Amino acid sequence: MIKKITVVVLLAFVTLTTSAQKQFKCTPQWVQKVAKIAPAKAEVQPTKTRKVLIFDRITGYDHWVTPHTTEIIKMLGEKTGAYETTVSKDPFCLEAKNLKKYDAVVLNNTCSKGPRRDLILDALEEDTKLNEAEMVKKAAELEANLIKYVEKGGGLMVAHGGIVMQNMSMPFSALVGGSFDYHPKQQKVQLELCEPNHPLLKGFEGKAFVHVDEPYLFNKAYDQKNFRPLLYMDTDKLEGKKKPIDDNIRYVSWIKKHGKGRVFYVSPSHNAQSFEDARLLKFYLDGAQYVLGDLDCDDTPVKP
Repeated sequence: MIKKITVVVLLAFVTLTTSAQKQFKCTPQWVQKVAKIAPAKAEVQPTKTRKVLIFDRITGYDHWVTPHTTEIIKMLGEKTGAYETTVSKDPFCLEAKNLKKYDAVVLNNTCSKGPRRDLILDALEEDTKLNEAEMVKKAAELEANLIKYVEKGGGLMVAHGGIVMQNMSMPFSALVGGSFDYHPKQQKVQLELCEPNHPLLKGFEGKAFVHVDEPYLFNKAYDQKNFRPLLYMDTDKLEGKKKPIDDNIRYVSWIKKHGKGRVFYVSPSHNAQSFEDARLLKFYLDGAQYVLGDLDCDDTPVKP
């Protein structure tokens, strides 16, 4: 009897999830709906045309929100004039000569396959006829190109699962500010503001907010906390943790310098419904303007 009840509950959850995904299919009508509540203008008007490359290739877990996130980032730039966008799924867009065309790169849910967690190598296997040695060499080169691009002054915005792209690479972890460890089940998560008066948190008007999400937990470079945290959650309130967590405060968004460049990581959100919140839309736009170098703010690392 218990097994039957468990199966029924699981099927009900899957049905609800599938229904929600169908309801929030990424249509032009949905994007227009969200555009109505998006900021009318950017916090800072750029002095020149800014160009952003959105890389949204997926070889591992396919987040259903990925097309929505791409369209939201595009829409925010178009509506406010803050930047222009190009979208690519081609790993060769990370060639150094191509990256020079852009002021910032967005890694949108670029989830890699487990257990090796190397999306660039995954993509080369899928797209090319290079032999194994050539692919390994080229993958390392393309990853290094992205890191050097930021070190020399390029901007990098990483959305939700984008942190998993090169998840076993310590240089990539140091670039982004952490690596993906795991997440408990989807649930309501209350996100608190680390500094209510920080310029990048202006849209939240000093108040915490609640939404349904995968509460990401991080490791590797995250342990150094070489970033300025923006949003955090109290893990004591999470359900479904795999192991005890010593420090209950876990950051889910931050900014950091990397060489001469700027990095913005934003974990929210796994679900498109979250973008029907004007506060999150402004947060995304302000974060994009930060990595582009147009919105200046304090990004000095703050130890907890």
